[in-house]
Amino acid sequence: MPVILIRTLLLHALVICAVRLMGKKQLGELQPSALVTTILISNIATLALEDPDLPLLAGVIPILAIVCIDIFVTVFSRKYDRVRRAITGSPRVIIRDGVIDQSEMKNLRYTIQDLMEAMRDAGIFDIAKVQFAIAETTGKINFFEKPGDNSCNPPVLAVSDGKADNDALYEVGLDEKWLRKLLYEKDLTLAKVFLLTTDKNGDYYLVEKQP
Repeated sequence: MPVILIRTLLLHALVICAVRLMGKKQLGELQPSALVTTILISNIATLALEDPDLPLLAGVIPILAIVCIDIFVTVFSRKYDRVRRAITGSPRVIIRDGVIDQSEMKNLRYTIQDLMEAMRDAGIFDIAKVQFAIAETTGKINFFEKPGDNSCNPPVLAVSDGKADNDALYEVGLDEKWLRKLLYEKDLTLAKVFLLTTDKNGDYYLVEKQP
């Protein structure tokens, strides 16, 4: 009994440290890779607790290995946008100006019941009042209601950590030429931009990378 108790305390502490090392996102909205990592760690810890004859290192080493792999994949994904998209996917617009994109709904395997339930959770009951509905990589759907005068759109993420998103620029009627002009006026290169959001009016919010 004392051996099992000690193993439980050690593995409990190790799992807490492992989840903390993987970042706050691991504790909140789980993306596919984070969910798989969490399941694997919990299963390995369970095996080590259920079998007292199993050496403790047989549980500790795989957990540490999974944490190292998760950190490596996270760093690699931040550096290469294509890798990040392949692992976590990308946000998808499923409602635009009150019109449901049925092809996106089909690709994401969302039913109309799923959509209506998410709308009710957001306090919205009329699809016609939705300017945008975006399915995030975590599976959550965020809604942006139409403004009273119907004259504006939400800003999009045009540059993230030195990488431009041409699709996002297209969503608000802008292009790479507009981005190059803005960077020229600011005497910046794309690699020096940490964050840039903009709307269809060209109003933007820019944050430079810290040295």
